[in-house]
Amino acid sequence: MKEENNNRNRWLHVRLTKEEYGKIYEEFSRTNSRKLSEYARKILLGKPMVSTYRNRSHDDLMTEAIRLRQELNNIGNNFNQAVKKLHTLHQIEDFKNWIFAYEYDEKKLLDKVEEIKNHTQKRAEQWLQ
Repeated sequence: MKEENNNRNRWLHVRLTKEEYGKIYEEFSRTNSRKLSEYARKILLGKPMVSTYRNRSHDDLMTEAIRLRQELNNIGNNFNQAVKKLHTLHQIEDFKNWIFAYEYDEKKLLDKVEEIKNHTQKRAEQWLQ
C-alpha cells in the first residue's frame, strides 16, 4: 500500500502593492496563525480563521506572571535544598528540632508554589489559544 505524500510542493506566487501587503499583514497579525503562509492558505481554502484582539497590557501581565512563577519555583527549590542540608547536621539537637518544626512550613510553601504554577500555566494556555 502506497503512502500519500502530504508535503506542500506547489508554489502560488502573488504580487501585491505595499498597501495591499500591509493590509493583509495587519489582518494576519490579529489571528492565531504563526506564519503568513499558514494564514494565506486558510483564507484561500476557505478554512475557519480565528481572529483575536491582543491586549498589550494583558500580554505584559502574562509575561510578568510567567517570570514570577519561575522565581517562585526557584525559591521553593532553594528552600528545599537548605532543609535537606540541615538534615545532615545530626550532632546538634536544636537543628533537628528546627528541621522538624519547619518541614510543615516547607510543605505549605511548596504546595502554594505548585498551585501558583498550575494557575499561571492554565491562564497562559487560555490566553495563547
